[in-house]
Amino acid sequence: MTRIQANLLLLLVALVWGSAFVAQAHAKEGVEPFTFTGIRFLLGVCIIAPLAWRDYRALARRGVRPARRDALGVAVLGVLLTLGAVFQQIGITGTTVTNAGFLTALYVPLVPLLAWMALREYPHWSVWPASAGCLFGTWLLSGAEWAAIGTGDLWVIASSVFWALHVLLVGRVADRLAAPFLVAAGQFLVCGVASLAWGAFTETITLAGIRQATWPILYTGILSVGFAYTGQVVGQRYAEAADAAIILSAETVFAALFGFLLMGDRLAPAGIAGCALIFVCILSVQMLPMFEVRRAARRA
Repeated sequence: MTRIQANLLLLLVALVWGSAFVAQAHAKEGVEPFTFTGIRFLLGVCIIAPLAWRDYRALARRGVRPARRDALGVAVLGVLLTLGAVFQQIGITGTTVTNAGFLTALYVPLVPLLAWMALREYPHWSVWPASAGCLFGTWLLSGAEWAAIGTGDLWVIASSVFWALHVLLVGRVADRLAAPFLVAAGQFLVCGVASLAWGAFTETITLAGIRQATWPILYTGILSVGFAYTGQVVGQRYAEAADAAIILSAETVFAALFGFLLMGDRLAPAGIAGCALIFVCILSVQMLPMFEVRRAARRA
């Protein structure tokens, strides 16, 4: 795969993820958050099961078997994925698609902050102004009033913490096992089973509701979970890290675009400024460290 093909694949991934916020917003009309999350992630397991089986066979040929520690790591990833996806889905029922897209992206500056707090990995200096910028951008997105931040927005902001923890741990688990699709399928399975089991006790699940949410479930399960997560893994193997960071960040822009076109989302000037500020801060956290590494390499 060429660099251009990889970039186009990642752009398609960002497009799918951004548009998935619209599907998630429509899903609330038929099923509740835990049920929706459980069904779509189990559907995602079915989509990537052949790739997971290939990874398992490759491990077996090398005489490697996943250890109990690996299984525990995958289970933890599944729990974090469950909390992130369910909190986000609950939040989408009480906010706009545009807000959900940009507030979810707050996980980007949270990752280095959590790495500093939990692993004592001191973050790049850009994290501090970017975090402050994201906070100010959230205030602008709320209409320049903290009191105007709705319950749905708070749920989505809370979900970004679990997405950040997931991003922080997934690389370590995947690198240790050297079977990315097997890890992905395992965490999707944990997320799907846990969400559906919780939904069975706390929500009303009906066939009529599932039929009503069929298209959102299929779209997010097949494309968002099955295709996009897999496409990200493949695309980032061939794309430049800087390219991937910029392209995948476009998920927020696509969410706003689809929210505008399909959901009637409209932002005041302050909200537009908030979205722009959050987007710039997200890019700076990802790009500035890469530029400094490249500059140091050239000098060396």
